Amino acid sequence: QVQLVESGGGLVQAGGSLRLSCAASGHIFRISTMDWYRQAPGKQRELVAGISSGGTTNYVDSVKGRFTISRDNAKNTVFLQMDSLKPEDTAVYYCNANIIASSPLRSLEVWGQGTLVTVSS
Repeated sequence: QVQLVESGGGLVQAGGSLRLSCAASGHIFRISTMDWYRQAPGKQRELVAGISSGGTTNYVDSVKGRFTISRDNAKNTVFLQMDSLKPEDTAVYYCNANIIASSPLRSLEVWGQGTLVTVSS
């Protein structure tokens, strides 16, 4: 089975920084896109940032200039560096990956368990 394990969430003051990590494990042939979503209380889940296998990135407008997504393909890991955090960034952050697994070869969409980010004012 393929799993995503997230870490790095916590409580931080406005203006502070956090770095989220999401590591994929299992029988993986390759990973195409890796994305970060977030869901705030009472709000719909939204796509925050995404990165392709070739390193192309995209961000929701509200985090541009503050968040940076990156990946380490050798370690099957995606990161989200969050700087200049605002209270409105408070949410549960979820990693998502589109994975081609091996043994047997198959396509999967996998979600992480979520990690809570709380930004105080």
